[in-house]
Formats: sequence, C-alpha cells, structure tokens
Amino acid sequence: MMYNPDNWVVVKCPTDGHMRVLAGWSGGYTQGDYWRMNSGITECEETEDTFEFHGSSKSVYSCNKGSYCLRMNNVSVWRQLVELGWELMDEDNEWPRMEYEVGDKQ
Repeated sequence: MMYNPDNWVVVKCPTDGHMRVLAGWSGGYTQGDYWRMNSGITECEETEDTFEFHGSSKSVYSCNKGSYCLRMNNVSVWRQLVELGWELMDEDNEWPRMEYEVGDKQ
C-alpha cells in the first residue's frame, strides 16, 4: 500500500529503537483530519521531491521533503507518544543513508 501524507515526521520508539513515520492528512468538510503511523521503517529511498519510507508491513510512505512537521492532524498523537518516551527525530537526517533497526522484517 502506498501512502502520500500531507505532513510527516519520524519518531523513535524508546523500548525497541525502531523508527516510524508519523503521518498526517488534512481533511475537508466531509472528512476530518487523520493520522497513521507505519509499522517500522526498514529502508528509505530518495527521489527529487520525496523520501519513500518502506515499512516492515510492505507499505510505502511517499513523503514530500518540504512537509516535515507536526500539524493539527498528528500533533495530538505525538503528545501522547512524548508521555511514553518517544523521540522526535531531527528533520536534517540523511534518511536514505541511515540504518533502521526493525526486528520483524517480513
């Protein structure tokens, strides 16, 4: 499954060190804002405009390079993650060159 979020950040789980995409979409009149978090990043590919994060569930999050931010659609879940010790990763990481720790690569 391919996802194209309106905004996104990368967060790191304190218990297992896995990084995940926390993505948000801005809804319209008929559909409210919503968010998703991927299963755990296994790798990242870079295009001219996007970072494509592959997840352990085989999903791909195609994230616009200029959209790394928290907005109303994902900030509430981020606040809950902070209370659990999650870490917000710096925007300036070289995502395609990072090593991702995912214990259950499917």
